[in-house]
Amino acid sequence: MPLGVLAVLAVYFLLGLGRDPYILPSALINTPVAAFDLPAIQGEIKGFSNSDLKGRVSLVNVFGSWCAACQEEHGFLMKLSRQNIIPVYGIDWREADRKAGPAWLKRYGNPYTLVGDDPKSLGAIAFGVTGAPESFLIDKDGVIRFKHTGPITHEIWTKKFSPIISELRK
Repeated sequence: MPLGVLAVLAVYFLLGLGRDPYILPSALINTPVAAFDLPAIQGEIKGFSNSDLKGRVSLVNVFGSWCAACQEEHGFLMKLSRQNIIPVYGIDWREADRKAGPAWLKRYGNPYTLVGDDPKSLGAIAFGVTGAPESFLIDKDGVIRFKHTGPITHEIWTKKFSPIISELRK
């Protein structure tokens, strides 16, 4: 009996080693973004809502100043913003201090077209967020088409995001 249990556990762990930890399935893929309306972060005039996502393919990035992986990703988002490839919207998620996110963006640069303040996870719930950073590609009709968990790098952008964006723009 103990050998049988050990064998089952070994198979389970071996299968788990072959999986990409950044691929988390989402039940919200191919569904419209749920209604949300986030206030602006401190220092900005306009917040961010689901209605801002209609009319063009866009990227939504969930971040927090407290998130080490978000800091790793931020340089790439700044580069993406300067290239003006796609509008990038931000959700500043679960800041303990509401001034921390705006201060972080002021210090490192703001790559976002609009940023919503999300202390109660209303925006995060609309996207089914499980952690930060997470990024979502939204089509011109406001439908979630792709989810990426973890920092976006140049390689990930080239292999995953760019082909999907090209398809969505057709």
